[in-house]
Amino acid sequence: MGSVEKYFELVDQNQQQFIETLREAVAIPSVSSDASRRGDVVRMGEWLQARWEAAGAVCKRVEPGKQDLHGVELDLPPVILGQYGNDPAKKTVLVYGHYDVQPALLEDGWDTDPFTLVETDDRLIGRGSTDDKGPVLGWLLCVETHKQAGIEMPVNLKFCWEGMEESGSEGLDAIIEAEADKWFKGTDVVCISDNYWLGTKKPCLTHGLRGVSYFHLQVEGPGADLHSGVFGGTVHEPMVDLVHLLAKLVDNSGRIQVPGIYDQVMPVSDAEERTYEGLEFSHNALASDLKRDIIIHAEERDTLKHRWRFPTLSIHGVEGAFYAPGDKTVIPARVRGKFSLRTVPNMEPEKVAQLVKRYLQDEFAKLGSKNKMTVIETHAGRWWYSSPNHPNFVAGSRATEKVYGVKPDLTREGGSIPVTLTFEENLGVNVLLLPMGAADDGAHSINEKIDKRNYIQGIKLLGAYLHEVAATDMTA
Repeated sequence: MGSVEKYFELVDQNQQQFIETLREAVAIPSVSSDASRRGDVVRMGEWLQARWEAAGAVCKRVEPGKQDLHGVELDLPPVILGQYGNDPAKKTVLVYGHYDVQPALLEDGWDTDPFTLVETDDRLIGRGSTDDKGPVLGWLLCVETHKQAGIEMPVNLKFCWEGMEESGSEGLDAIIEAEADKWFKGTDVVCISDNYWLGTKKPCLTHGLRGVSYFHLQVEGPGADLHSGVFGGTVHEPMVDLVHLLAKLVDNSGRIQVPGIYDQVMPVSDAEERTYEGLEFSHNALASDLKRDIIIHAEERDTLKHRWRFPTLSIHGVEGAFYAPGDKTVIPARVRGKFSLRTVPNMEPEKVAQLVKRYLQDEFAKLGSKNKMTVIETHAGRWWYSSPNHPNFVAGSRATEKVYGVKPDLTREGGSIPVTLTFEENLGVNVLLLPMGAADDGAHSINEKIDKRNYIQGIKLLGAYLHEVAATDMTA
């Protein structure tokens, strides 16, 4: 029996033990956005560090600094860096994950206590089970299982666990930049397991993420809110101006109306067109998830293109307007609309901001309003794209076939994982996104779960991937 097969066999034998480990981690309510839970977030990081050190890893606890959370000054949770193995003859793989979770309360609509792992025939339900405690534990259990089986680790493993991913990864970029030529020196490739399959049955590798530019569109009028019975029809109303401007940003078919915004978009190649064939994706399944068929596009590949590789613009809300139950006849003095634009290769955030601001200024001028309009860009995160033909992806694909018996779908995602680009730019190495969870896991939602199959097979996948990296020429 080969090393990988022996590893697989022991993973199968240890299934219940692995579930109990996840149960222990889920029970720590490491909610990074809640000041009252900050101690639990730190406790989760310390739990991970202790477990890794017990397995033989060398760890380094890095304190990112302070945070002002809604007027309360808090210490940011530690970033736990570590290394297992230091053989110069082996390749070195850096893995990343996060140990904090989204808020969760029983009264939000959960069927069970979110911080008590519930095991059904095929599911493991609990906050963080799929995002991202399951995958983070997968790496730990991979190392522990190799050790238990007496199998030498095929690579040197470095890791970076953070406790603020669900709250903007505050402080992480500075640590990665500072440690790029220190703790992370010698890294050959990076692997992140913090995303999901396209569907529920077929695994995938992810090689692209969209960026996001976020804008606030503010319109100011009178010095205070006004009575609509007295001033309606006699003054330029900020809310009316704002609604006109927001309606000019995107049409009902989802096409962005900002002139020049599509000029930087990378054309669709014949090779890319072929990647949309045979994917585990259907409009019927999507409509079922949405609880209503409100899909814009007729062709499934067009839906995926607009999720993955074309820019989109979404309007999120209005600050300063009346939104409570009941009726209130007020003219708001100042309103702020919020919208974001998802960017793709080869769009430059600076150019995107210029085009958006110029367009809104031109459209506002057409209104002839005496109000004041301001466009504020609050965030500009870049897109990320990698070739699925890179040896790191080849290793991931071979590992997936070994575990699941099928070639993985090659996917991109509509959202953003900013740390992906941070690692790539600072370390100068390839990054692979190797998901463990499925599309219906409900990360961030009520009744978050990971399927038992995905959890156990995912632990196999992470180990198989490390063996494939060891056997693959990364310079090819």
